[in-house]
Amino acid sequence: MTSLSLAVLNLVVLNQKSRNFASMAKKTDSFQIIKHISIGRISNLIALKSSYLLSRAFKKTVLWGKPYALSIEPTTACNLGCPECPSGLKKFTRPTGKLDLTFHQKMLSSVGKQVFYINYYFQGEPFLHPDFLKLIIEAKKHKIYTATSTNAHFINEQKAEEIIHSGLDRLIISIDGLTQETYENYRVHGELNKVIQASKLLVDTKKRLQSKTPHLIFQFLAVRQNEHEVKQVFELANELDIDEVRIKTAQFYDYENGNALMPENEEYSRYKRKKDGTYTLKHETGNHCWRMWSSSVLTWDGKVVPCCFDKDAQHVLGSIQDTDFTQIWKSGKYKAFRSAILTNRNGIDICQNCSEGAKVWV
Repeated sequence: MTSLSLAVLNLVVLNQKSRNFASMAKKTDSFQIIKHISIGRISNLIALKSSYLLSRAFKKTVLWGKPYALSIEPTTACNLGCPECPSGLKKFTRPTGKLDLTFHQKMLSSVGKQVFYINYYFQGEPFLHPDFLKLIIEAKKHKIYTATSTNAHFINEQKAEEIIHSGLDRLIISIDGLTQETYENYRVHGELNKVIQASKLLVDTKKRLQSKTPHLIFQFLAVRQNEHEVKQVFELANELDIDEVRIKTAQFYDYENGNALMPENEEYSRYKRKKDGTYTLKHETGNHCWRMWSSSVLTWDGKVVPCCFDKDAQHVLGSIQDTDFTQIWKSGKYKAFRSAILTNRNGIDICQNCSEGAKVWV
């Protein structure tokens, strides 16, 4: 066998090992989710799905059950200045703050035992909350699968160990470029070396503590300036033993006439170019949205908003500061919003640029 043939064979074996490792990691993560499901939670999920399908079929809101998933916002504060993020640009009309630990306990009690998945992220950088991991520890007491997303600038050796001990199930690490130049093009004020170092620390600490969690995901936001690095991010993840890679398409507030960040490769874009040179969403959304039945979003100060596209909380459906979540979930205001989704979804501002049902990851 020639040296070239041997090199090719080694590369094939390496790629196969990488795919096998990623597949095994995903299966482990899926098993972690399944571990948090009970008979009561399965019954609730069946009720939710059934009522959603009936609502779609008859264009009339039917609601059975309570949400199985939530997004809870630890803080709106962020250290970066990403150009398409209202948190980074400091363009919120709502106040900046952080979730109080006692109020968080009230949240968990209010949402009910049927919730088994919480993403501790909405806007802001979660690790700017000084007691962020206490939120995770409290949720684990309720047997809830926990996830979060971070720019990884605040993870040192001690924090990496605290993350593993907290029981956090999934950690998404934003890595939107593989050189400092491409990275900071979107992650303004960010430092790529901090992301790489934090990733290494997390992998090494997991191995040292023999922990299967958290499931580590590299999330790569594809824009014009970094789309040529898509292949390389998979190679880097393989090199560092990161469990999974997700390529995410970017949402732009102004896209009709194009955007300097819009990828040239439409495979990485939520938008497509029309014959007249303007752009539109690549996929039609239709008058339906599973999110309005399956999940809800709670801001740091207790406001309930429909979904993660309502970044500035313009469609507040209630507040658990003064009302139990179940009352809000079944309220006339929430029902009216679901009805609007079923009859004229594109008439709702936050739905006009929504990726629900579109291809988000490559």
